[in-house]
Amino acid sequence: MLFTGPASPCQQVCSQLFPGLDLWVKRDDLLHPQVSGNKFRKLKYPLLGLQGQRSHVVSMGGIWSNHIHALAHAAHALGLPATALIRGANGMHSAMLDDVKALGMQVHFVNRDAYRQLRLDESAWRSHLDSPVADTLWLPEGGSAPQALQGVAELIAELPFLPDYLVVACGTGATLAGLLAGLQGRSKVLGIAAISQGDYLRAEISRLLTQAGYPDHQNYELLTEFHHGGYGKAPPELQAFCQQFQQETEIALEPVYTGKMLFALRQLWHDGCLAQNARVIAIHTGGLQGARGFVPRSS
Repeated sequence: MLFTGPASPCQQVCSQLFPGLDLWVKRDDLLHPQVSGNKFRKLKYPLLGLQGQRSHVVSMGGIWSNHIHALAHAAHALGLPATALIRGANGMHSAMLDDVKALGMQVHFVNRDAYRQLRLDESAWRSHLDSPVADTLWLPEGGSAPQALQGVAELIAELPFLPDYLVVACGTGATLAGLLAGLQGRSKVLGIAAISQGDYLRAEISRLLTQAGYPDHQNYELLTEFHHGGYGKAPPELQAFCQQFQQETEIALEPVYTGKMLFALRQLWHDGCLAQNARVIAIHTGGLQGARGFVPRSS
């Protein structure tokens, strides 16, 4: 079964990039070869709720979306028809789109204005399907529905110890909100925004917690200055950091989310923002397929 299996390991890290820091990485990238990381956790309960049904799943994302990629694999494994509304124009191409089409996912391109409208009014998805069906599950961008928090919250019970800090990359805020739900006010979460102008994520985190029935926990800090130029930007310094970390630890990174998170953590440690005896667990949110759009391929 797709959403069964052992918990992901928590691996201690020894790296010259983090001298003296008691650092561990929660290897959610190992949860599943394709439906990995926070996507596995966020999709778990929305899709398990469709067991025995023939519901159509519809969601949205970009041409390298980790969420769309994971959803296509999950829907295929569960026998669910799926459609992706992709920001872009007909004829755009990526290896991710090739993957999802091969799995039977329908792809419809929408322009930037229409994509923005989908963020504001989720019911707008109906106008983009050729023949909308009544029994449809809509998943917002990144799979960040309130029900997704339950799967993320389960991560906390898998930890070998409760750290002083949990560190996670943020795109929509749902993973951070799920961690807060699981922590129930304990420890502290550092969220590293992977997007520019990410201050609005604070309101999203509160909204998701409230809609999912959890208290509006505030034991977190959202850091918005480590986006490296914006979503999907991966300057040479960041890519070099990811390559060095992988060489030293044998933990693969992508520069869109987890790479930015660990880069920020290194800066915080070097700047003395963490206590010298702090124990830290960084969440590897998977999505390694997205690295294909940024890391140069060898010939």
